[in-house]
Amino acid sequence: MQLTLQDITLAYERQPPIFTHFNCTVPDGELVALLGPSGSGKTTILNLIAGLLTPTAGQVLFANTDVTKQNVRTRNIGMVFQDYALYPHFNVLDNIAFPLKMAHVKKARRQQRVRELAQLVHVTELVDKFPSMLSGGQQQRVAIARALAKNPAILLLDEPLSNLDAALRNELRDEIRRIQQAIGITTLFVTHDQADALRIADKIIVLANGQLQQSGTGTDLYRRPRNLFVAQFIGTPQINTLPIAALLPYITTAVPTTILAQTAMVGIRSEAISLTPTDKIVLTKLPVTVTKQEQLGREVQTYSRYQKYDLISTAIPVLTPLPQSAPLYITAKGCYLFASDGTCIWAGGDA
Repeated sequence: MQLTLQDITLAYERQPPIFTHFNCTVPDGELVALLGPSGSGKTTILNLIAGLLTPTAGQVLFANTDVTKQNVRTRNIGMVFQDYALYPHFNVLDNIAFPLKMAHVKKARRQQRVRELAQLVHVTELVDKFPSMLSGGQQQRVAIARALAKNPAILLLDEPLSNLDAALRNELRDEIRRIQQAIGITTLFVTHDQADALRIADKIIVLANGQLQQSGTGTDLYRRPRNLFVAQFIGTPQINTLPIAALLPYITTAVPTTILAQTAMVGIRSEAISLTPTDKIVLTKLPVTVTKQEQLGREVQTYSRYQKYDLISTAIPVLTPLPQSAPLYITAKGCYLFASDGTCIWAGGDA
């Protein structure tokens, strides 16, 4: 089922509006990540979809049906929270079956459905255990099964991985993707962690300050950021930034003067920086001081200093010895020019 927020405004008296004419769509059967920093409005959007909040204006549409005025019980959604929210006095079987019991589904059908869901989320051997006996990852699997018990049309996941350690987080996010694909349910996955979104989402909606900054695949967001916020929020290590004035004397690639006149900031991806000439188009060649290198697993990060600006590269091999001063080659591909309002006005990869 396609989910649409259409022209949503949410405002409270004597307070700035949280959303103004907000629009977004989660296509039928897709897993879409709603990604943004804390306070950007992600959970508020989830609550609007669930019916826990009512917008001041606009519509919440499930397919072509306006559900804006419907309460949470009539919207046919499943919700999973970051704190699992399992009933501690129920075992796994009863936790999964609880929504079905409240819907007066007959016992035989409830037990059949629980067995199906326990197998789907890989907790079949845990059905007699209580939440206190489970790991965080196991509890979240049970919470997902419970959310799916009534065959919801839409699944809402609110930071479901934030309480897990790194290994469990990686395991469970892959499981969420597997489960979502297995049943084909339209899913909105709220997270502040780009790794989660980039790993499992069909599409990512980037949110900041109550505004949709950009939506698209992870590749689109990384290679074609619409603005400086998206460029800085997507990608590890974070994109290098410095004012255009610091680069102007060294720019060698023909960038239209009309573009340069509008540019305030330059963004440089770490893979666009090397210490040797490249067969790619070079935007600029900078005299720098190499300060250190760090080996992070398979990746080597090289830190250098240009004037008062620090630059990080992931395209330079281990150097022995470490040179103090060197020319730094920056390719046009992986570089972006931003206007004073943050809008991306030139992408070197398209040059």
